[in-house]
Amino acid sequence: MYRILIVEDDQLISREIEKQLMTWDFEARRVEDFDFVFREFEDFEPHLVLMDIKLPVLNGYLWCEKIRKVSNVPIIFISSAGDNMNLIMAINSGGDDFINKPFEMEVLISKIKALLRRSYDYVTEKSYEFGPLVHYPEKMIIRVGENEEELSKNENNILQLLLEKRGKVVTREELMIKLWDTESFIDDNTLTVNVNRLRNKLKENGMEDIIKTKKGVGYYI
Repeated sequence: MYRILIVEDDQLISREIEKQLMTWDFEARRVEDFDFVFREFEDFEPHLVLMDIKLPVLNGYLWCEKIRKVSNVPIIFISSAGDNMNLIMAINSGGDDFINKPFEMEVLISKIKALLRRSYDYVTEKSYEFGPLVHYPEKMIIRVGENEEELSKNENNILQLLLEKRGKVVTREELMIKLWDTESFIDDNTLTVNVNRLRNKLKENGMEDIIKTKKGVGYYI
């Protein structure tokens, strides 16, 4: 999980950024004592820093220069002072990118992902969450806390469809089309066997009974 340090003194903005980063599976930390920005940086060891320019104690340029003496970590400046002089100073102090306030959160996330990609070969990966359960369909695994479990192709497809439509009943026909691209000439018991195998794996990882049966119709989470 990539760690991102937020150096922003506007608490409303910093909390919203933190919230959005967490929804993208980043680990985020907000600096709250601006006397100790560098100490927070050393303690957290972030993969990327979001840095405001106008800060208490020292401005963002000076903190960036201090960080650059020990690290090449990517730094994105976020500031309402978006004129050319501030942009030039941000780059000259060691910044990698700049975004003006106010900004769309989607734009900031895109810049973060692009910079991580260039710096660490970062690749975005779709995942689904349900309580402590995280499903990574591309890797065909589930994770609950520190436990990780591989899924078969059919188990993976069943869980993905159920999580995509959580709270709604997914018919047996829908699942059979997802698994075998047809709803004909398939032994109905085969689907039941695959669902039960998936249930057993979920149970072994502490997620018992999350897949419910709608008798005569299908399944739902």
